[in-house]
Amino acid sequence: MAEQVTIKRLGAKADGIAETSSGPVFVPKVLPGETVTIEREGSRADLISIDAASPERETPFCPYFDECGGCATQHMKHGFYQAWKQETLAHTLRQARIEAPIEPLIDAHGDGRRRVTLHVRFPGRAMHVGYMAARSHQIVEIAFCPIAEPVLKEQAPGIARAIGEHLKAARKPLDIQITNTQTGFDVDVRGHGPVKDPDRLSLIDLAAKLDLSRLSIHGDVIVERRPPAILMGRAAVVPPAGSFLQATRLGEETLARFVTQACERAKRVADLFSGSGPFALRLAEKSEVHAVEYDQGSMTALDKAFRATPGLRRITTEARDLFRRPLLTPELNAFDAAVLDPPRAGAEAQAKQLAVSKVPLVVSVSCDAATFARDAAILMSSGYRLERVIPVDQFKHSPHLEVVGILRRDVAKKRR
Repeated sequence: MAEQVTIKRLGAKADGIAETSSGPVFVPKVLPGETVTIEREGSRADLISIDAASPERETPFCPYFDECGGCATQHMKHGFYQAWKQETLAHTLRQARIEAPIEPLIDAHGDGRRRVTLHVRFPGRAMHVGYMAARSHQIVEIAFCPIAEPVLKEQAPGIARAIGEHLKAARKPLDIQITNTQTGFDVDVRGHGPVKDPDRLSLIDLAAKLDLSRLSIHGDVIVERRPPAILMGRAAVVPPAGSFLQATRLGEETLARFVTQACERAKRVADLFSGSGPFALRLAEKSEVHAVEYDQGSMTALDKAFRATPGLRRITTEARDLFRRPLLTPELNAFDAAVLDPPRAGAEAQAKQLAVSKVPLVVSVSCDAATFARDAAILMSSGYRLERVIPVDQFKHSPHLEVVGILRRDVAKKRR
């Protein structure tokens, strides 16, 4: 049944929270102070109408916003949006009992997302191509994505549709990741499973027709017509198919700028959870770097880019699961600085080893404020000072936020 509620505040995921006699109710795409009509199931609700709008509301620029589950904040005026993201981070730090000044939010959206993942589904005899609806497996079909880089914005849905048509005989749900590289589109298809030789040959023809740089299925390269290079500092890296990449070019450049500035006096740096080298290859312009990452393919790509780029200091690589086998204190003590850029789960095991090391500087880069705060608290409990907290907004129009934390300690005090 429909009911009318008043939104009291926003949660960390941008849902509005209304207090009712049966407990809090979470409503998407609303703002504090608004009176809205909803239909709810348990603690979640669907928005039916906005009966009294907030002055902080604005018209979303994307025609798919009401249905698509990708963006969550296009209805917020920019100033309100920035203040909400800043306060969400501050609240998370307060919960972890961390007191540190938070710098102003940095907009790192740039030209937009350089990678999108479109979903192809086959309900009945139809084929649907688009993004998922919020909290649903339903596909919202799109003709373009306005938050993607211009070349991706218009072309990605057509590429996904062509690949879906090509693989539709299997009727399997496909997730098609399309990355805009220096040499064209790098496409990795998930969900189909291995393909037989005749299908591989036809996919090679399709890649030529679509002028793709590389086409792979589950990371298995079907054809590489041109190396799909990503610039990282002076180096050109060809990451493994489907591997991790920062969401925007400006986001990566912004994060790397803070990392390299903090480490500019370090002779040796440990780059932990290094990926294919967005920090390591820039750090190596001034420092020797030891890069550690679980994925051997990423280490191979980083090493190849290092060897092909003149003028860099030495970079060594190590494929290692830092969740299970973090660098230990004797290993860490050889470095003047350590950079952490873990997945959303954070770097708890590695932070505990850093906490008992002599490393004077840790630069923590995180896409999750809660695990950033947890790991920072571990370091601070052993004498590190959280000197700077820098929120970097490369996931614009979403609740997600990158955080850079710079932690230092007096090594002489640690030795005593």
